[in-house]
Amino acid sequence: MNQPVSTAAVRRATHYTRGAALPALLETRILILDGAMGTMIQRHKLDEASYRGERFKDYSRDIKGNNELLSLTQPQIVSEIHEQYLAAGADIIETNTFGASTVAQADYGMESLAAEMNVESAKLARAACDKYSTPDKPRFVAGAIGPTPKTASISPDVNDPGARNITFDELRAAYYEQAKGLLDGGADLFLVETIFDTLNAKAALFALDELFEDTGERLPIMISGTVTDASGRILSGQTVEAFWNSLRHAKPLMFGLNCALGAALMRPYIAELSKLCDAYVSCYPNAGLPNPMSDTGFDETPDVTSGLLKEFAQAGLVNVAGGCCGTTPEHIAAIARALAEVKPRKWPSQYRDVA
Repeated sequence: MNQPVSTAAVRRATHYTRGAALPALLETRILILDGAMGTMIQRHKLDEASYRGERFKDYSRDIKGNNELLSLTQPQIVSEIHEQYLAAGADIIETNTFGASTVAQADYGMESLAAEMNVESAKLARAACDKYSTPDKPRFVAGAIGPTPKTASISPDVNDPGARNITFDELRAAYYEQAKGLLDGGADLFLVETIFDTLNAKAALFALDELFEDTGERLPIMISGTVTDASGRILSGQTVEAFWNSLRHAKPLMFGLNCALGAALMRPYIAELSKLCDAYVSCYPNAGLPNPMSDTGFDETPDVTSGLLKEFAQAGLVNVAGGCCGTTPEHIAAIARALAEVKPRKWPSQYRDVA
């Protein structure tokens, strides 16, 4: 008699099949990541009541601005944004979970909802990807794990450099819960992004490794840091090269930079990573500099952003390209068109034989 196949076994096989397709695709073309979720949410001009929905209409605190909650109260808006990016040509879309950790949700007193937010957000992205996927163009869900408002490396008190408001273990536990929800909801890969503190990122990667051991499922990992200014360092003080060397042990499939800078200012740091990494290099910059007079709050039009990223691609610097703050489906469509015929970056010669 045939034994019934467990749900977990089916899920493991599905995750493996989808995740295994990524490296082959990365060898053949530049993959397109989606653009900003927050920018698109702002277009809806949601008020406090819209964030609350019926479920939280009597909640005791203001929650306007808690974008991750919208996966529970306004799921149709989140789904619509995902589908707009997929229609624009995105291969990979991020879940609406940038701040869906217990640490970040503490700002709203909603720590108990973090697990549900991650599961439901991943399900929304999964449904959108399944709707748009074809045999020739599969689509992938990146479980987004953003930074937290608390940092393990930097003191919150200028008068006490040794002070910390969170521990490594507290971060690890929060990231584990978030990652488990994303896995349960159907993510194809994990994206640890907008990293400004390498120790926070290490806690997230440690949690992912624990989750893989506990579940027997191992998804690809994408890591993306944030160079905060012209110093070329992330906020906790590391150069791009030091940042890579601190996290390369996690064997990420993709490694790169996002946020804080527009493409023009990000270029030298992407070029440096391109020479260093035995991983596929990703780049998703802001739409230039902040501009309050613009509809998106940033100054670059789709043609400008896509033109800059095309130059990156033609120089052989990137394998994955998309947008961060201020970018829209129009930006992503322009990027997809501009990079469609450009060959992806090849790994540096010292890594080519082992790639």
